[in-house]
Amino acid sequence: MRDIDNVTTSSAEPLPKRPSSILRDISVSALVAGVISALVNYSGPFLIVLEATRAAGLNEAQTASWVWAVSIGNGVCSIALSLFTRMPIIVAWSTPGAALLIASLGGFSFTDAVGAFVVASVAAAVFGYTGWFGWLLDRVPAPVLQALLAGILLPFVISAAGAFQAAPLLAGTVIATYFVGKRFFDRYAVLAALLAGVAAVALTGAFHPMAVGLTITGPVFTTPTFSLAALVSIGLPLFIVTMASQNAPGLALLRSEGYVPRDRLLVGSISTVSALLAPFGNHGINIAAITAAIAAGPESHRDKNRRYIAGISAGLSYLLVGFFGGFLVSGFQSIPSETITALAAVALLASTVTALKGAMSGNSHTGVAALTTLAVTMSGVVLIGVGSAFWGLLAGSAVYLILLPRGSENGGRS
Repeated sequence: MRDIDNVTTSSAEPLPKRPSSILRDISVSALVAGVISALVNYSGPFLIVLEATRAAGLNEAQTASWVWAVSIGNGVCSIALSLFTRMPIIVAWSTPGAALLIASLGGFSFTDAVGAFVVASVAAAVFGYTGWFGWLLDRVPAPVLQALLAGILLPFVISAAGAFQAAPLLAGTVIATYFVGKRFFDRYAVLAALLAGVAAVALTGAFHPMAVGLTITGPVFTTPTFSLAALVSIGLPLFIVTMASQNAPGLALLRSEGYVPRDRLLVGSISTVSALLAPFGNHGINIAAITAAIAAGPESHRDKNRRYIAGISAGLSYLLVGFFGGFLVSGFQSIPSETITALAAVALLASTVTALKGAMSGNSHTGVAALTTLAVTMSGVVLIGVGSAFWGLLAGSAVYLILLPRGSENGGRS
C-alpha cells in the first residue's frame, strides 16, 4: 500500500466543482445502484453482525439498538460525505470486525465490549485525522495483516460444512444457489442465496415464530466500562482489522475509479461518528470497499461526477432500515441457524479468498510470518484473557522481525 503521505497530498487540492443542482444529477441507475449496495450489505455481511450480537448474549432490545446504531451511522455518513465531496461514499459496518467479535465477546461483559468499541473508534479517528494511518500500516507486513484477516474469517467459511451436515436441504440450497449465482450473476450471488434460503425455510416450514410489527426501533444506551483485557483482546484487533481490511481497500477503490479521496476527512469523520454511536451498540463503521464498487463503478452512471447520488441513495436506504431494525432483527432471528451459518459462510468467501491470496503474496520470509499469524489466529487460543487475533498478529510480526534479513529494515510492506 502506498504511504499515506502520498494520498493525503490530495487534501490541498480543491474539491470538484459542485453542480448547480442536485436534482439535475439524479438518475435511476445511480439510485438503484445505491439501494442495491445497501441491500447486498444487509443480505450478506449483516448476518455476521447478527451473529456477533448473539455471541454477546444481547436481548432483543439491545440487538435492535446495535442494528439501529450501525445503520444510522452508515446512513448519516454516506449522505453527508457524498454530498460534501461529490463522490459516491458508501459507509458500512466492519464485517471482519464483527466476525472477530463472535469469537471474542463471550469472555467479557457487554459494557467492557462497548468500552473497547469506543476506544477502537477514537483511535481510528486520531489515526485518520493525523495521517498516522498509513505510517502505521507501513510498519507491518501486508501479508501478516491479510493473514490476520484470513484467520478470523476462515473458520466461518469452514462452518458451512457442519451446517450442511445438520440440515442438508436448508444449507445446501443456500450454497448451491450461491455458486450458480457466481457463475451467471456474480454481483447478486449472495442476495440470490439469501432469497433461496428464505424460500427453502418457508417451503419446509422451518421458520421460528417471530413478532410481526413495523415498530420504530429506538436506541438503548449502554454505559461503557474499560477493562485492559477487553481493550487488548477486542479493541486493538478491532482497530487494526477495520483500518487495514476496510478503510484501506475502500480508499483504494475510490482511487481506482478516478476519484481523489481525502483520506483524513473520510477516515477521521466516519470514525468520529462511530465513536459517538458505540454506546448504542455500534462496533465500528468504515469506508466500504466491495459493496461500494456497485455505487462507484460505471454501472451507477457513465459520468463519474454524478455517481455521488448512489451514495445518497444508499444512505437513505440505511436510515430506513435503521428505524425499523427491530422488525429486521425479528425476521432474521426466525431463520434457522443452519441457514444463517451457510449464508454467513458464502458471504465471507470472497473476502477470505482475497485475504488468503494477500497472505501468501510476499517472499519466503513474509510467507512464514503470515502462516504463523494464520495458524495462531485460527487456533482460538486465549492467554491471560487475551484472544487469538492479538496473539496471531504479535506472533506473526515477531517471526517476521526474526527472519528479516539485515539491511531490510524498510521492507515492512513487502
